[in-house]
Amino acid sequence: MKRIVRIKKTNFDLYLEKQLEDPVFADRFERAGEAWDVALRLAALREQAGLSQKDLARKLHTSQQQISRLESPSYEGHSLSMLRRVAEILGAKVHVTFGPRCESDPMILSDAKTPYRVPVKPCKTKVKATANPVD
Repeated sequence: MKRIVRIKKTNFDLYLEKQLEDPVFADRFERAGEAWDVALRLAALREQAGLSQKDLARKLHTSQQQISRLESPSYEGHSLSMLRRVAEILGAKVHVTFGPRCESDPMILSDAKTPYRVPVKPCKTKVKATANPVD
């Protein structure tokens, strides 16, 4: 028989829920989560490749400081061309996705898969699945 363990919300969880009711805060929080994702993924890929920041910088013909910036959650100057260069050296690929934001979509923070619902406006358009028969 499986035992269900309920985790009580912490004071921080309650505080964050309250703060996320403010659309300006929610927007900033979401953007910060995206920056963390990029930073953590770059650092993890580099470490999996067994490279230091200095090693990666040498391979990219850039400085260790630039790699440090790329791996910083506060940095927002990532260029697609630099991300592609890093990905190529690390044996990865860059994958960018865009999609509609709907109320039902939870925001996922990093790989922890911890959903925090960000108050957003409902989607105005509904996508209808239709089958086109082939003659």
